[in-house]
Amino acid sequence: MTTDRPVFSVSECLSLINQTLEYAYPGVMVEGEISSFKVNKGKFVFFDLKDSEALLSCFMMVYQLRMPLENGMKVQIYAQPRLTVGGKFSLTVREITLVGEGALKRSFELLKAKLDHEGLFASERKRSLPFAPERIGLIASVESAGYSDFIKILNNRWPGTSVSVANVQVQGAAASQQIIRALNYFNQQAEPVEALVLIRGGGSNEDLSVFNEELLVREVAASRIPTVVGVGHEVDISLCDLAADVRAATPSNAAEILVPARDVILQQIVREQQVCARRLASRLQTTKLDVNGQMQQCVNKLESSLAGYRQQAKQYSILLKQLDPKAALKRGYALVRDNKDHLLRANAKDLKLGDMINVTLEYANIEAEVKHVQAV
Repeated sequence: MTTDRPVFSVSECLSLINQTLEYAYPGVMVEGEISSFKVNKGKFVFFDLKDSEALLSCFMMVYQLRMPLENGMKVQIYAQPRLTVGGKFSLTVREITLVGEGALKRSFELLKAKLDHEGLFASERKRSLPFAPERIGLIASVESAGYSDFIKILNNRWPGTSVSVANVQVQGAAASQQIIRALNYFNQQAEPVEALVLIRGGGSNEDLSVFNEELLVREVAASRIPTVVGVGHEVDISLCDLAADVRAATPSNAAEILVPARDVILQQIVREQQVCARRLASRLQTTKLDVNGQMQQCVNKLESSLAGYRQQAKQYSILLKQLDPKAALKRGYALVRDNKDHLLRANAKDLKLGDMINVTLEYANIEAEVKHVQAV
């Protein structure tokens, strides 16, 4: 049969249809409920997206999953329509977002249980923050009220703190990757900051869902810099909060946790100075009393020793007086010396007749000649 219509092979026809779909529908947003969810070979994700009247087959890579999925969850996908080589119509998913409180809550619980089992939230792995860090890394949207509150309170409490800011989106499809890049930037610096802060103000569960995405939670837990996460209001608890070293109830609370209040520290310093001054005065008084007591003991010992020496001197004086030759002369004794002025010891054999001797009395010296010697 002859015809002017072009003839395509099966593969050519498939390629043409996909080109047409890509041109006409480069991407479509579809909302529905997940069914027949499965992961093949740990790489490929297949599921159906359905509503009450129809069903679409969907495909995506496992690394694109930012949160746990299961049948019954309501999601919104951004996908490209295609025909598979088997001729089956399918949506190739580019982005996927949970829709509704039920889906968000269930995904949160599934991922929390998984990461908790791995130990990412364990208290043992939490690190303490440095006191009044001089250099802080801040990941936030600089246009948000949370950022303004954090900076204001930080400057009021501890002026002069250096803050390096990574301006990121904190909600939406691009937020997770931007925050992860910021975390990696701070952690890869040769001289990293002393503390890393991730903050976002309040919002709905959908707005805060980025902080429950698995890849981001793992990056927060893996940070080599101590982390503080303050997301939403006090009642909002994200998985990033649980993975951080310290959870702050709000962005303002994150600043309060990081740095002390200057006025409070000054008051503490004054009180400690007063306590130290009182202790020093007490110690000085005690030392003074101890020194005075020791000095008095020394004086008493010296006086006692001096009195003893005086008594000894008195006794020695009496003894010397008793031994003084002049005292013996006063009592009628005499000193006798030979002609060589040697004192004679009253030994008869030392004297000879005719020897000259000198006799000393109390008031006179007599020179005499030995005429007679008689031993007694």
